[in-house]
Amino acid sequence: MDSVVSDVAPGVSPIVEPDENLKSWQTDRTRAPIATKIVVAGGFGVGKTTLVTSVSEITPLQTEALMTEASEETDDLTGTPDKLTTTVAMDFGRITLDDDLVLYLFGTPGQQRFWFMWDDLVRGAIGAVVLADTRRLKDCFPALDYFESCGLPYVVAVNHFDGSERFEPEDVREALTIPRHIPVMIMDARRRISAIETLLALVGHALDETPE
Repeated sequence: MDSVVSDVAPGVSPIVEPDENLKSWQTDRTRAPIATKIVVAGGFGVGKTTLVTSVSEITPLQTEALMTEASEETDDLTGTPDKLTTTVAMDFGRITLDDDLVLYLFGTPGQQRFWFMWDDLVRGAIGAVVLADTRRLKDCFPALDYFESCGLPYVVAVNHFDGSERFEPEDVREALTIPRHIPVMIMDARRRISAIETLLALVGHALDETPE
């Protein structure tokens, strides 16, 4: 069986990895993966951490902290009464699509007092997924305004929660006054295939928005 031996320092035993565990671009030295950065944003408790976790092929990096009294005073917990933690820095994950397209996912913190970190998280990104909860649509306005103001391509993904009323994408577009050229879709952040379809929609939209 063919294998790949990584470069190691003298005197150190090499690590041998079976080819079947590697992507095609990892065994072909003439090809390099296309690495892109994607931001996952939205209001508090809308499913950003869930989306990153459901699709990541590596153990996702999460910066979750227990909710504090400050959260009770500033965040609307009516839609997420059982939520005990919140992202205080970012979520990070990675997924490889189409063999050589690598997406690095950065989930933004949802609480307002952590919004100052958005500029750093967005730097270098090709686009963003704005998650929305139909029970609290107003919570995604800050993310929509932010990406509109900085000119970053984005898509709106309505994360359908159990027990919430279903709406058509066009109803959500009208409620949020989303421009016609911005994709709006219904998805379930818990389902890997649904999250991947959302990411693919963003990549396609970002390519369409990129000047030739």
